[in-house]
Amino acid sequence: MSTISIQSVLASLHALVLPPAQPSARNMLGSSAALGVLILMLRWLSARGATAHQLIGDPGKVGRPVKSREDEYDPEEYDVIVVGGVQARLDVFSHRVYLKTEIHEFCCWKQGRGICIQSLSRNELFSRVPALFPQAFCSEHDHNIYTVPQKHAGFKCKYWPRGKMLGGCSSVNAMMFHHCAPSDYNEWAALQKGKEGAEGWSYQQMHKYFMKFEKYHPNEKHPSVDVSLRGSSGPVNVGYFGHVSVLTPKFIEACHNAGVSYNPDLNTSKGTMGVTETATYIDSRRRRVTTETAYLTAEVLERENLTVATGAKVLRLLFEYRRSGEEFGPRVKGVQYANDHGNVFEVKARKEVVISFSSFRHLKILLLSGIGPADHLAVHGIPSVADLPGVGAHLMDHASANLYFMDKSGADVSAFTVHDIRSMPGPSLALKLARAALDYVAFGTGMLSGNIVESLAFARSDDPTLFPHERFPPNNIPEDTTSGPDAPDIEIVFTPVALYEHGVLPFPIKGHHFSLLAILLRPTSLGTVRLKSADPYAAPVIDPANKKANRPRQTEPFASLIDPAGDDIPLLNHRMDRLSDTEVETLVRDRVQTVYHPTSTARMAPLEDGGVVDPFLRVHGVPNLRVVDASVFPTIPSGHTVRILLILHFVQCKLIFVSVKVRTCDCCCREGSGYDQGDFDEPSPVIFVMISSE
Repeated sequence: MSTISIQSVLASLHALVLPPAQPSARNMLGSSAALGVLILMLRWLSARGATAHQLIGDPGKVGRPVKSREDEYDPEEYDVIVVGGVQARLDVFSHRVYLKTEIHEFCCWKQGRGICIQSLSRNELFSRVPALFPQAFCSEHDHNIYTVPQKHAGFKCKYWPRGKMLGGCSSVNAMMFHHCAPSDYNEWAALQKGKEGAEGWSYQQMHKYFMKFEKYHPNEKHPSVDVSLRGSSGPVNVGYFGHVSVLTPKFIEACHNAGVSYNPDLNTSKGTMGVTETATYIDSRRRRVTTETAYLTAEVLERENLTVATGAKVLRLLFEYRRSGEEFGPRVKGVQYANDHGNVFEVKARKEVVISFSSFRHLKILLLSGIGPADHLAVHGIPSVADLPGVGAHLMDHASANLYFMDKSGADVSAFTVHDIRSMPGPSLALKLARAALDYVAFGTGMLSGNIVESLAFARSDDPTLFPHERFPPNNIPEDTTSGPDAPDIEIVFTPVALYEHGVLPFPIKGHHFSLLAILLRPTSLGTVRLKSADPYAAPVIDPANKKANRPRQTEPFASLIDPAGDDIPLLNHRMDRLSDTEVETLVRDRVQTVYHPTSTARMAPLEDGGVVDPFLRVHGVPNLRVVDASVFPTIPSGHTVRILLILHFVQCKLIFVSVKVRTCDCCCREGSGYDQGDFDEPSPVIFVMISSE
């Protein structure tokens, strides 16, 4: 184990189990417990297996330096360059690299060598222990993105966490495995208006890829899950291995009693309506599953033809103009990037460049490279390569309002807040957290083995059972923005701890609490992402244009958990059902937050509808440039986005193999890869979706 890794573990465990130094018997005991946990944790970490064959800290070694604009030289050349590589997969066989990786800045490959940029998330404790993911927020492993002040949300700047490591957002999210509504995909196909490849986005076509990437682990506590409807041999482990508190079954029962039917599995063709325990990206050893750990395995990392480099900053794309038939236009020819010292390098692409960041970061690269609204580019003195007004427009995300309740059950987990988990708790909680760490390391059980977000409920705002007409008149029912009659527009998430301000700030009330997150799944607010300046190091200007959300109800047996001692505390929401519409609106505007699902800023749609890419994910007007991340969603789906994004590795692999005309062999389709020979026999008429994180 490297010195850096040990230091990271020491720092993480200090924050995990040690209270502020005080000369008391309790703290001495806490320190002894922490020491025992530390020894066990170090043993666990030292047994994790192989690391990268080559880890290069200088990305300049994979490109050629740019000394001046007048220099004449041949840059390092690759067949395909992947800029960002968020949850993107490159399966390269024979003399090429078999690789699945999500990279922070830059990835490229050619015959005999593959290169990835950024650090390994598996070396970070917060990205292996499921419940520790809030430790990544507002840290060096986060891009620390904030919006502009929101006019309709108290003029607050909203925080948008984005993972800054291999695995990207899959290394820092809440590990929630969700299917979204089948009609969401049919809606995407319809929005392409009959363009070639449009039907490839239909649910019928997408479903086969869902089945290929996952490896569902049956669980005796969930016998009603029909395993025949789930994937069983893919590289991504999913199931019900996370910790579940004693409060969660009461929430599920209360939802069922209120009219939200119990659904044993939200992740099949039968639909996603109902309430259930959260399925997670947590494996049988109770560790987080990321796109890095699922695909960048020890076997892959040990390959001689794979080099992993860190510390690259992509500056812009490079273009040339060529004639193709009767058309003359731009083609992307390479990428320019810098290392940590500001030295600039270039790499050249023989075939294609694929941009695969997130709905924010790749937009800055497109805009800096001259692809976007020509008038906006002109303001910053950037020459226009392709005038595409849709670049950076149509920003969508799920909006959430967090609600807090005092728990009178006295459950151990509800004594904690997310802030306690991500920072140093007070002396009264130190021993409990030390015990939780010991349970996790020794037995793989306890609070730290869970994802904190333990149950999901999906419903429709026009359901008269939930919203009776005598209380909610039909003329006040919101516009139906769903993708179909069996698709939800409301989600209620239960967490047995106080989830306050992303866990960055401490919860201001002592005691036991739990939270509900009321989520608007089909928002009508459309935001923007724009450049602040032509400086590639300047953060983009992000405006989600937040507006509204919805309200939940109290129902038994969940209502009996609520301690009346908190009825008159303003921060708590015990009297939520008594609030007027105006009071609810005020509450929502004060608390509205992102759910970390930004999409649709480079939409797949016809050019005349503001689209940026076609159904093959090619940028309009630049035929060898593709965008493959959540920004290409035609509209936001009604649920959590990671499962949709993970099929990108099948799509992008197929895309690259067809593009560079790679001839496949049997090892492409080995057991556990998720592929079969039919995936590569002929060029695909359709590119199926994408990626990112959440």
